[in-house]
Amino acid sequence: MRSLLLVSTADEAKLIEALDSGADGLCLDLADRAPAADKARARKNAGDLLCAAKAKAQRPRLYVRVNSLDTAPIDDDLDAVMPYAPDGVVLPKCLNGQALQHLGAKLAVKEAQCGLPDGSTRIVAMATATAASIFDMGSFAGASRRLMALSWSADELSAALGAERSRDSDGVYTAPYVLARSLTLCAARAADALAIDSASLKAPDGAGLRLDCEVARRDGFDGKLAIDRSQVEIINAVFTPTEAAVARARAVIAAFAAEPFAATLDLDGAILSSSDLSQARRLLRRLPEA
Repeated sequence: MRSLLLVSTADEAKLIEALDSGADGLCLDLADRAPAADKARARKNAGDLLCAAKAKAQRPRLYVRVNSLDTAPIDDDLDAVMPYAPDGVVLPKCLNGQALQHLGAKLAVKEAQCGLPDGSTRIVAMATATAASIFDMGSFAGASRRLMALSWSADELSAALGAERSRDSDGVYTAPYVLARSLTLCAARAADALAIDSASLKAPDGAGLRLDCEVARRDGFDGKLAIDRSQVEIINAVFTPTEAAVARARAVIAAFAAEPFAATLDLDGAILSSSDLSQARRLLRRLPEA
């Protein structure tokens, strides 16, 4: 998933427009601080979109950002959207692997009630949103087969730390956020999950957003959160592998398939190991779905 677009559920028209944004995934946000009446309308809008999207031959994957596990509204969120079989749930303020298991148990019950296949609802975990979560990033590995991706939010961590800003005057993340970002990437790889970089506030038509995406791709991230549909095109372009890179990755995979017991291989004069095979497979996961 190259791009995951955050979409407010308060405006039904914007929800429908988001289906044609070009994003690989939509994150339908129910975890805002709206009054109870507005939350009820937001849940209805999310359910209506999930229902309407089933009629589209091609659509983005649809994820619902529920309220955090320590709040009562999460059960109301799941009651409202699970009958429409979302592709997954985005869990904010995900502290550790135990939180994944907790949500997984809730999803298993809802899947059974709604006649959905067990385990069909995936989880995108928003890690590092609190100071405590930083110390437990290794617990995501093996915690839940539902885990599809790990992401992080510079804004949420900044609020939790009481920081004035997350970047310096040159636009570079300061030390606490470099740490959180790096731990998210490492935790995702340890858990064999996608790593989705934090959203960028850079202008959608400027070089800043593209540079943020290029740095994230260079460091190993698979995609990036988008806060506006105008950011999607740049994000998708940067995270889409080139034809040459795709051809090389497929050649690496084919070479190891032909020699399944080989620890290393020679391909066009380059010595390949299992790490090259893993990287090739990961690159192909960034290809847009047909």
